[in-house]
Amino acid sequence: MLVRSGKCFLPVFFLAMAVGGTAFAKAVAPDFIVLARELKPTVVNISTAKVITPQKRLKRPSPSPFGTDPFEDFFERFFEEMPQRPRKERSLGSGFIISKEGYILTNNHVVAGANEIKVKLADGRVFTGEIKGLDDKLDLALIKIDAKEQLPAAVLGDSDGIQVGEWVMAIGNPFGLAETVTAGIVSAKGRVIGSGPYDDFIQTDASINPGNSGGPLFNAQGEVIGINTAIVAGGQGIGFAIPVNMAKNIIPQLQEKGRVTRGWLGVSVQAITPDLAKSFGLSEAKIGALVTDVVKDSPADKGGLKPGDIILAFDGRQVHEMNELPRLVAGTTVGKKVSLKVLRNGKEENLTVVVERLGDGEDGGVAATGTDRLGMTVRELTRELAAQLGAKDMQGVVVAEVKPGSAAEDAGIAKGDIVREIDGTRIASVADYEKALTAHKKGTVMRLFLRRGDSSLFVALNVE
Repeated sequence: MLVRSGKCFLPVFFLAMAVGGTAFAKAVAPDFIVLARELKPTVVNISTAKVITPQKRLKRPSPSPFGTDPFEDFFERFFEEMPQRPRKERSLGSGFIISKEGYILTNNHVVAGANEIKVKLADGRVFTGEIKGLDDKLDLALIKIDAKEQLPAAVLGDSDGIQVGEWVMAIGNPFGLAETVTAGIVSAKGRVIGSGPYDDFIQTDASINPGNSGGPLFNAQGEVIGINTAIVAGGQGIGFAIPVNMAKNIIPQLQEKGRVTRGWLGVSVQAITPDLAKSFGLSEAKIGALVTDVVKDSPADKGGLKPGDIILAFDGRQVHEMNELPRLVAGTTVGKKVSLKVLRNGKEENLTVVVERLGDGEDGGVAATGTDRLGMTVRELTRELAAQLGAKDMQGVVVAEVKPGSAAEDAGIAKGDIVREIDGTRIASVADYEKALTAHKKGTVMRLFLRRGDSSLFVALNVE
């Protein structure tokens, strides 16, 4: 069988197999030599430079019980008075050309904040890259180069159609080693790793390393089905890619507006455990999103949603689990009238909401209501997240985002921390977190017990 990719036809062979009396077709590995030769010209290496202004040195507290060491004080003052010069911080990443006019897709974290972007093509030519649009929530960026000629562009495939076990190939710039090709299979789909509100990663065992960020993950037909984005620290054979269909939905907005406008519903939701499913009369735990809070005057509030409702379907699409809802809401056109199917008091009801625009710093439906008060967003601790973070149990909620300059940042809370207790009360869900936060008035002090990697710590912060 021959399949078309760009200008050439790539061979993919199938063998008839029989297991347990059932016949099926088994795909043999594609011709990676042909794939690499045809696709490498669409992949670019990206190098960036960022000017870092040194922060004023903070005087360390003296460890001596007898006061300040005079020699240490002298050296502290000596270095404090020395002029601190700005320095350039350089980093490497990857990207791929998506149009003949020179538009390139990469990760937001590769180019955000850069003062200088250099793009190197497969033929060795180097161009200055210009940022056309950034989306930190999905970690995607659109940049452009002016090559004065048409460039080879990658074909964007259909990530919804991929299957676990399919062959895939990654091309990128790991550790600065340009045009590195690696191959493997799709290991899993729909991974939630705590990187943001719209996690839905493709997991692959095709080798991905620092420098691969922003590079393409190709299928056997030579189509991009993912954007390589994250790895597991210390892990081998575990990499994550953003499904390309999520990128296709926002590329036009990045190109036209430079930013992404998303839909907003105005609810907080939590996962449904087997016990909760039983109490609500559900046959399965992995169905729907349980509403824990409704923002006043939000689309959800105006549409009649209430805490305790279970959202079964949104705009005609079934909600299989909590993490699907934010993605569905975010991808909905602002102003669209949407039907909701909810389970309320054991009976199904149909509601209608008008989706509004998601504001800066807001979440599409999974954030805790305390985001603005503490300056951080938390998520339910899933089994996948617990495994990634090294948690030995499922107690707590995960810090998904910390706003710069917030009370949470000042207290030293970091993304990936697990909030296990608040003021001595165990936290088992986002609902527990919200309840504990609601009990605190503005200006009071809250004590959090956190798990960070293999260690635990207490932090205290003022509720704003």
